[in-house]
Amino acid sequence: MAAPLRRNTAFAVFMYVLGCVCAWATLPSTRGAKLYDNLYLELFLDVYVLSAVLTITPRIARAWLRGALYAVLYATAIADVYCFVKFGSTLTPTMLLLVGETDSREAGEFLRSCVSPDVVFSPLGWVLLVAATHILVSVELRFPHLVPHALKEPVARMRGIMVSRAEVLKPMAGAAVTVMLVWAAVASAHNKAATWQLMSGRTIGEVEHTLTEKDHAVLYQPVYRLAFSIYANELTASQVQKLVAAADKVRVDSCSFTSPDIVLIIGESYNRHHSQQYGYFLPTTPRQVQREKRGRLVRFTDVVAPWNLTSFVFKNLFSLHVVGQKGEWCDYPLFPELFRKAGYHVTFITNQFLPKAKEAVYDFSGGFFLNNPKLSQAQFDTRNDKLHAYDEDLLADYDRLKTQETGHNLTIFHLIGQHVNYRLRSPKDRKKFTADDYKEAKPHLNDRERTTLSDYDNAILYNDSVVDQICKRFEDREAIVIYVPDHGEECYEGDMHFFCRLHSAKVDARLAHAEFDIPFWIWCSHKYAVRHPQVFRQVVAARNRRFMTDALPHLLLYLAGIHAPDYHDEYNLISPDYDEARPRILKGVADYDKL
Repeated sequence: MAAPLRRNTAFAVFMYVLGCVCAWATLPSTRGAKLYDNLYLELFLDVYVLSAVLTITPRIARAWLRGALYAVLYATAIADVYCFVKFGSTLTPTMLLLVGETDSREAGEFLRSCVSPDVVFSPLGWVLLVAATHILVSVELRFPHLVPHALKEPVARMRGIMVSRAEVLKPMAGAAVTVMLVWAAVASAHNKAATWQLMSGRTIGEVEHTLTEKDHAVLYQPVYRLAFSIYANELTASQVQKLVAAADKVRVDSCSFTSPDIVLIIGESYNRHHSQQYGYFLPTTPRQVQREKRGRLVRFTDVVAPWNLTSFVFKNLFSLHVVGQKGEWCDYPLFPELFRKAGYHVTFITNQFLPKAKEAVYDFSGGFFLNNPKLSQAQFDTRNDKLHAYDEDLLADYDRLKTQETGHNLTIFHLIGQHVNYRLRSPKDRKKFTADDYKEAKPHLNDRERTTLSDYDNAILYNDSVVDQICKRFEDREAIVIYVPDHGEECYEGDMHFFCRLHSAKVDARLAHAEFDIPFWIWCSHKYAVRHPQVFRQVVAARNRRFMTDALPHLLLYLAGIHAPDYHDEYNLISPDYDEARPRILKGVADYDKL
């Protein structure tokens, strides 16, 4: 059993050391960060398997294979640790996407920066040291006359230690390796199976959903992170191809430009039952309540999201496809494409979906079809290029971009809203609620939980001020504004001691109540209500209708007066022909109205 390691001693030793160094070098400095629990055993298993492959490889090809493995593993390790040092993130699908857009000049700058003093003396320096030591040992073994005299003795000593240790351990090596191998295989079986599952997803959405599961795969080595990044990009590439094909077939028969200014505000992680508008016991939405009292903000009472994952919702929200139709979301055009084709000026201002090196798979999955150069050009005339700590900074982005507007505009705001970490979603001087406000209403929560709850409600209060400022910018225009968050959010609902979302949980009534029920309203400026009384009456008449937001694009097309083959009246919320009986299927499996 020890033969593969004995015949490939240098390979096994240095690849094991490299794996350990990469794990140590990419360990975040944040409190609570720790190494992968099964690092040393699983790394032993991986190195043994590679050594066994080298052993059974014909001698004529073995050197080439070993060289190829060295090139891939060292290059990947250097790139991975470099990204961690420079960007605070190891290799990700977005990082790989950005690398694909790198030109030769930028690539040269990258290579030069790898040997700059600040990088060499960073954690990357340990990887470079392993590589340099490996090269010296290999050169001393094959070409001893090329090794500088000053290095001969330490290199020879290292080689001697490796040989002597191998000789000493040889009698017991077989039994020891067998025990270690069985132990490592048993301990690593779950992660290997989980990695196989992760790399078997048919779509980037499936992959993302797999990562929400509690015991998902741990990609603990750079080469695994690279393989996953390549795989994720291949999955998105296939959907991009479909979307580009759908964009090429977009047809608009006519457009009456019914609404000169249409504004869509997309919020984030908003539990309807924490909104003052919907009966919450704290004043979390005072400005929206005031607008509703004035009569031109219409609050809808029965609206749900199709998913509790932002990326899934965005795909449903932007595609003309609705749940239940044949095909996939990417087989249908995206609604901004129809607006642009019709002659609207389309602006997209986001505080979440801009490509950045340190981007989670969830943001990559949700934003790839918005950021792909061809699809972005097909959908948007103007868009912002910077993310902000707080959503109100998006207002300055809009004020800067609105000079490019025309007489007919679709403006999409995508807020960070109440996305975790809640404490960071509102400025310190804008916080109103404290843990003490929940002592009577939530006596079963401890102080830490009540503090988290206050952070969430403060984020809702801050969100209230942001959407109010957006409406103010359209007060004197002929504008209609729609507010819809992507999904709901758990925040200590009922007796639950939990916040965020239960992605892999079965959808039941309690889960739907917290994570799929969302606020939804439509506000009309005075000028709009006066000039479009019929539309306003339709909005008011529809306020109690059952609705799922996957059908929102059809409402938007109607408000614009866009006539196209992809528009269907039965999906338009305010149409007399709206099909209210259409099943509202959550996560593709649970009928909301039967829970």
